[in-house]
Amino acid sequence: MPGLTRRAFVGLSATALVTTPAATAGTTAADDAWNRLLEGNQRFVEGRQVHPHATGHWREQLVDGQHPFACVLGCADSRVPPEIVFDDGLGDIFTIRAAGEVLDSSVVGSIEYAVEHLHVPLVVVLGHAGCGAVSATIDVVRGKGHVTGDISTLVRTIEPAVRATAPRADDRSFLAACVAEQALRTTAILQERSVIIREAVTRGALGVVAAFYDLSSGRVVRLDGI
Repeated sequence: MPGLTRRAFVGLSATALVTTPAATAGTTAADDAWNRLLEGNQRFVEGRQVHPHATGHWREQLVDGQHPFACVLGCADSRVPPEIVFDDGLGDIFTIRAAGEVLDSSVVGSIEYAVEHLHVPLVVVLGHAGCGAVSATIDVVRGKGHVTGDISTLVRTIEPAVRATAPRADDRSFLAACVAEQALRTTAILQERSVIIREAVTRGALGVVAAFYDLSSGRVVRLDGI
């Protein structure tokens, strides 16, 4: 499986995120779920999508319940819909979207529901190249931008990731590194904040990973191991 450690990532630009070394597998169910996501993403990248589970018959089968194989917390950005990026269909992915993958009580509670009640074996925090929320935060930190309303809440939440990211040679690679830092921090905070998620990880029932989506190639790569 493609994988990318925090240390390996920091020297790469967003456009360089194409091939990565294999990551160590965690629980079998989480590993299988990640492989399934990657297989769908590979089809998407190559333009040979099968658009599974989109028929009326399949829709009717889901009326009485759902059994998603993974939960994806992704950015609200319209260019990164998980079901399309991973070439999956109705009932496959329990999708939660918030700008910059910012956690609040409703987001954490939604993930906890997926873990405790739907028994998903994998939670993926999916950051992406060119993230507007992270870019706005960079501008604010640099004193070059100002946000109003509740957008300021997003910026304050993302700010620690930006401040923790070392400078890069250019703005594009710095933005990519900040996005990676935000995704990685979110996976850590999620487990620190939620007893349900932390205990599921501890007993081997759940894998939590951070990943990065490149807008140009369409490829998803893993930022840490399950």
